[in-house]
Amino acid sequence: MQQELVFDGADYEHERDGKRLAKNHFKLKELMQDQRFRTLSEISAVTHIPEASVSAGLRDFRKEKFGRHILNKNYLENGLYSYQLILNNT
Repeated sequence: MQQELVFDGADYEHERDGKRLAKNHFKLKELMQDQRFRTLSEISAVTHIPEASVSAGLRDFRKEKFGRHILNKNYLENGLYSYQLILNNT
């Protein structure tokens, strides 16, 4: 059973954004649970989530209400980073 996720933000509207953000969250979690480093572009290509949304979604995993998971980033070159998600046991 999937947990109920509560999103927020200045521009957030539950009716418009709730289902989409929850779907994105679980897509990101499923892909990134293998702890591989990936760029935003690579994640977007697999999940079909826009890169800006991938970036925001990955940051959400750090928040207490989303599990306080570890998000590592690795500088590659020319402002390009790769990201690794380490899920804790919660």
